[in-house]
Amino acid sequence: MKAVILAGGRGTRGRPYTEYFPKAMIPVRGRPLIDHVVGHLRSFDFIGEISIIADFAGLGGQIRSYYGRERGIRYVQDSQSGTGGDLLHAGNLGGRFVLWFVDNLCAVDLGAMRGAFLAGGGTACIATRRRRREETGFAEVRDGMVRRFTEKPVLDLPMSECLGVYMLGGGVLDRVRGIGGGHVNLSYDVLQPLASEGVVSAFDIGREPWMDVESPVVLERNGDMARRITGRMGRRGPTRGARSRPRALAS
Repeated sequence: MKAVILAGGRGTRGRPYTEYFPKAMIPVRGRPLIDHVVGHLRSFDFIGEISIIADFAGLGGQIRSYYGRERGIRYVQDSQSGTGGDLLHAGNLGGRFVLWFVDNLCAVDLGAMRGAFLAGGGTACIATRRRRREETGFAEVRDGMVRRFTEKPVLDLPMSECLGVYMLGGGVLDRVRGIGGGHVNLSYDVLQPLASEGVVSAFDIGREPWMDVESPVVLERNGDMARRITGRMGRRGPTRGARSRPRALAS
């Protein structure tokens, strides 16, 4: 099974930092964010070639410089045709493939997710969660008076939250081709119609911690969680030599 990492976003939420380096290269514990994702993907023996989609003509060139000609990694220029349209430029992805949005930091059990995908027999499987730790404290208020404080509770969500990790079948690419040219949003233009047909399954990550790494500020604010997640993702260690490593912001 091949994998695709979408790393072509402009990183607007990470400015001013991402005016100088792409979101994928945000340093996390001494390694770029994307390297934790690559390392996690490679820890599963059924994952083969990894395609990275980014603006290599711009800041994304830093990703290519980091990995160089490392075996098993392909570089695909971001086509600016949307999260769905970009997949058509990634070459032959086979019958099923993993799609990972680079700003998602989580030790997703891809082996279990693949099992759920195959068992569901659908066209796509999306990583989801029903529990989330809030970043602020809560207060129980009765009759205008605060009765009790709860610091950053873990809440059960009324609906499952969709995370940026997918397993997709070839039928998804067929749908993208069927839409034709222009900008194709994977979620709204492709997966939403497929969901209405009952062919999109969910894989709940349970209590596995997850983080949206939108900027270095998020990592500084959630350093303990970043250490916990990357520790679970990094059991195989860095994926390349140790030279030219950026300093970690969450160490």
